[in-house]
Amino acid sequence: MKKSLIVLCIFLIPAAFVQAQNEEVFRHPLSAQNTSAFRATCASLAGHQIIRGRFEQEKILSRLNRSLKSSGSFIIAVGSGMVWDTLSPFPSTLVLGADYLIQSRPGGQKTVLSAQGNEVFLSMADVISAVFSGNARGLENNFNIYYHSVSGSWEMGLIPVDRAINSFAQRIIMKGDSVIKSIQITEQSGDSTIYIMSNHNFPEALNANERAVFALP
Repeated sequence: MKKSLIVLCIFLIPAAFVQAQNEEVFRHPLSAQNTSAFRATCASLAGHQIIRGRFEQEKILSRLNRSLKSSGSFIIAVGSGMVWDTLSPFPSTLVLGADYLIQSRPGGQKTVLSAQGNEVFLSMADVISAVFSGNARGLENNFNIYYHSVSGSWEMGLIPVDRAINSFAQRIIMKGDSVIKSIQITEQSGDSTIYIMSNHNFPEALNANERAVFALP
C-alpha cells in the first residue's frame, strides 16, 4: 500500500488554517489535575455512534511554500468506519474500514486496498477509531497526551509513542467542545494537514445508501 494513501486516510477531515501553529496545549501534560476532564471529554465524544457533517481540508507543503485545499462531507460510523466525500476541487469518495480502503472516482472507477499485513494502516485505523469513539485508553496507549479546557471548549495535543504512527506524524492537535471541531497534523517531513469539521448531526442509524458505501465491491 502506498504511503501517500495511508497518510491521506489517517485523519481525512477539514480545514481553514492560520499558519502560525498553536503549541500552548503542550504546556499541559496529562496529570492528576486534568485527567478527569480529559476522560469526561472522551466520554462526551463516545456519546455519538454516527456523525455526519461538512469538512474543509488544507494540506500545507512546507518545502514548496504552498497549500492544497479540498472540501466535502463526511460520515463517521463507529464499528463501520468513515466516508469522506470530496466535492471540491475534484469529486472523489474515500471509504476507510477496519482493514480496507476504497477510493472511488467519477465514472465508477474504484481502487480497493487491503490492510492485511500492513502495520501502519492497522495502527492508524485503531487510532482513528479511538479518536472518534472517545476511547481514552486507546489514545493513552498510542500517545503522550496533553490536555487543556476553558469554558466548555477543549484542546488536546497528541505526540505518538507508537512507532508506526511516529514514522510520519510528529504531533497532532485537536480542538472541540461536544464534538471535534478541528484537527491539525504535523508530519515528520514538516508538512501539515488541517481539518475543520462543521454542521455535525447524529442520526440513529445509517441509511441503505450509506450501508452500501461501506460494503466491499
